[in-house]
Amino acid sequence: MSPASARVAQTVQRGALDGASPCSNPLASRNGVGVPGAAGNARPQRPWGLLGLAVAAFGGITWLVGWRQGFLWAIGVGYGAALAGAAFGFTTGWRVWITRRDAKGLWAQFLAIAVAMGMSVPLLAAHPELGAANGPLSVSLLVGAFVFGAAMQVTDGCGSGTLYKAGLGHPVSMAVLPAFIVGSFFGAAHLPAWLSLGALPPVNLVQRWGAPLTLAVQLGVLAALALLLWVFSAQRRQGASFASRWSGRAVWLAALALGVLAAANLVVAGQPWGIVYGLGLWGAKLAQALGMDLSGNAFWGQAAQQAQLQASVLTDNTSVTDLGLLWGAWLAARWRGQPTPVVRLSPQAWTASVAAGLVLGYSSRLAFGCNVGAYFSGIATGSVHGWVWFAVAFAGSLVGVRLRRRLGLGD
Repeated sequence: MSPASARVAQTVQRGALDGASPCSNPLASRNGVGVPGAAGNARPQRPWGLLGLAVAAFGGITWLVGWRQGFLWAIGVGYGAALAGAAFGFTTGWRVWITRRDAKGLWAQFLAIAVAMGMSVPLLAAHPELGAANGPLSVSLLVGAFVFGAAMQVTDGCGSGTLYKAGLGHPVSMAVLPAFIVGSFFGAAHLPAWLSLGALPPVNLVQRWGAPLTLAVQLGVLAALALLLWVFSAQRRQGASFASRWSGRAVWLAALALGVLAAANLVVAGQPWGIVYGLGLWGAKLAQALGMDLSGNAFWGQAAQQAQLQASVLTDNTSVTDLGLLWGAWLAARWRGQPTPVVRLSPQAWTASVAAGLVLGYSSRLAFGCNVGAYFSGIATGSVHGWVWFAVAFAGSLVGVRLRRRLGLGD
């Protein structure tokens, strides 16, 4: 590895490797934020006992590993409840724009990012001890983001989408999640070799420009993109009013909630919301339990990673929010009386989904995050790599949508 690549690797040992995001569900409505399909009818159960279990879990985690981890678990529950409650989607939001020119899903994402940015950027400027979701501008970023964008359309979910739909009991996501974990583990293990292919140091706009200019420029870009989506939307060409495309309260409330929770995550953890580091750590712990010696690996052999492998999974900030997200999605489904989705896929489609899950996990580590850790948290905390990730992953999604059709997975 070159000296420059080594310096880059040191800057991304942890925080920038977190990532993934709220994603989609396979039977989404036309606006890209639909409800998972299922057979039969269901009524809300209002399982108050589950809320009691959630409170007990908070108390147990707090007692075992401290107040910070307890609060992070509660923030994760909030993520899962918001994502599942509104079926908030990154993957579907992108796909319905590509296939139907429906902008609502992307608008909701921009709103969530803007809310998180409005709270996070001033905090980062005032408190240098807080960390941004920085990632280097590297060959691995370009390759990983493009491949991830394509793979997430095949699996119909990114990191957080796979997690929350697994919490809902969705069969495809429950099959994809273990593959994602394995892929994330190997992606981290190979990351130093990928970085040796070429990398520039991370660029953070808050550090270079300060909070006011960063907010003005980035919010302006998001607003311009939102307007551009409207100009080229199918609804505008069909004469639909602008206001009508913003109808539907749940998705906007979820966007606001995700933005506020992401800012809370930054304050409590000292780092932005991420997903995939936790999943990769679970894979590394499993590999270690199976007898694999990771001490000689260029990534997992680092002192910080070895210490984390010896510690409880609850001590890792990303892992504890991932676990909370799973619980929050499950709780939201039970609260609404949402039935378990029923999916009928061909053997070819099942195989493709699991294989794509491996690719999803692997590529997310090369790209220093997914829709949450790179796109959402990267942009919200002023990292230039977040914008690069968004553009390249969206290009990959154009390919992924075509792959879905070829595999018989539909639009």
